[in-house]
Amino acid sequence: MSTIHTLNAEPRKRTGSGVLNQMRREGYVPSVVYGGGAENQNVKVNEKAFKDLLRASASENILLNLELEGGGSQSAFLKDVQHHPLSGRVLHIDFLAIDQKTEITASLPVELHGEPAGAKEGGLLEQLMHSVEIVSLPKDLPDTIVIDVENLEIGDVLHIGEVAWPEGVKPTLGEDVVVALVAKARVVEEDVEGEEGAAAEGGAAEGGDEAATEEKSEG
Repeated sequence: MSTIHTLNAEPRKRTGSGVLNQMRREGYVPSVVYGGGAENQNVKVNEKAFKDLLRASASENILLNLELEGGGSQSAFLKDVQHHPLSGRVLHIDFLAIDQKTEITASLPVELHGEPAGAKEGGLLEQLMHSVEIVSLPKDLPDTIVIDVENLEIGDVLHIGEVAWPEGVKPTLGEDVVVALVAKARVVEEDVEGEEGAAAEGGAAEGGDEAATEEKSEG
């Protein structure tokens, strides 16, 4: 199960862009908590605390306990983070209020585990999918998707439908989407071609030398 983080959230009033910018200058990020059958809650969170939380997480798909000012706690899922296009600074956060029956859609990082059998024979492992969208309940949400590739031989292709997914986790992509493959190493082929070319050139040069020698003898 994914790690559940704790983050303090303070209420804020619905305000204009000028006041929101002032809030950001004071070190807070305007945020909203929605869903769960309740009215949307406008809150603000400490920017530094939120950035520390992101640095400690494998992705931005995070489960949280929002500790609300005045008492009370709300289980939430980090649904969306808006960043400044140039500075990368966090401008706004959307939290989805959840309970243990709420189905979550998340994009999680993919980690390939183990050295493929084909790689030991000179093949090259190519990872074509570095993140994957999945659906699960909060209790089943992992931090990352770890996929075992030790049995892949040269020429083998691993598809979504062949992955052993964690219990309670379902991918949203089709079964024929490629996750990884083990290709024949191109360097080996190029070396062979290079050696053959060099041998051919050597033979041609040798033939040229012999012809030159014969011409001198005749002369």
